[in-house]
Amino acid sequence: MFILELFKSLLFGVVEGITEWLPISSTGHLILLDECIQLRVSTEFMDMYRYVIQLGAILAVLVLFFHKLNPFSPRKNTLQRTQTWTLWGKVVLACIPSAVIGLPLNDWMDTHLMTPWVVAAALIVYGVGFLVIENRHAAPTLRRTDDLSWKIALYIGLFQTLSIIPGTSRSGATILGAILLGCARPVAAEFSFFLAIPTMVGVSVLKLGSFSAKKLMAGQALFTGEEAAILLVGFVVSFLVSLLCIRFLMDFVKKHDFKPFGWYRIVLGVIVLLFFGARALLTA
Repeated sequence: MFILELFKSLLFGVVEGITEWLPISSTGHLILLDECIQLRVSTEFMDMYRYVIQLGAILAVLVLFFHKLNPFSPRKNTLQRTQTWTLWGKVVLACIPSAVIGLPLNDWMDTHLMTPWVVAAALIVYGVGFLVIENRHAAPTLRRTDDLSWKIALYIGLFQTLSIIPGTSRSGATILGAILLGCARPVAAEFSFFLAIPTMVGVSVLKLGSFSAKKLMAGQALFTGEEAAILLVGFVVSFLVSLLCIRFLMDFVKKHDFKPFGWYRIVLGVIVLLFFGARALLTA
């Protein structure tokens, strides 16, 4: 049975590694997967697990963009180091709205919005949004990440707050916002990756801290051996899959638009509504 739980965690890691970066909602997919393939763990562990395996996905960004994000690189001149610090400043600024709006609502959201119905509605709404925006997409004016102004970075951060609703997609909300603000698709995708670093690290640390505090107050060990193995598998698989997925998306958006992801979201949202609607009728 333990091997089966490890296999389930592997599936969760694969789904997280793919959906964290594609604009199709990682949280939404994890909720739907949990409805179909449940890990034999406590509710508290699962709430923490969903977020902590995202750290594996974030680690992939740091590995792939290490030189670009490293202000101490000996291969950079003074100007390039200044530009890197400026980029980090814009990333931090863009994350402030999510910290101010999203963190206070986090527990309420986990209690009331983590449902297939909310996920399905958000998938469809933002899927339509991608189709509409791509059909009206004007020529981009911002073709490099360094071209982003502080004001534009803050506006993109405001769009990121929309992702507090499961099924929206953090990357989807930021990419849509960035395109509306005049960013080229590769710039929109890349800046979305960078925003994920402080955003998801902060949320993951918060979840892990809350889980740890409850365990310590109850006088229990932080993890059992099986829980540690399940968490490790999800984390590592999420990291490895993310390496491939980020490369895929960056190559894809250089030649294509985001319409395929919009259609995917709509189709999946409709399937979810039909499936869970039928299940609700059969169990009523």
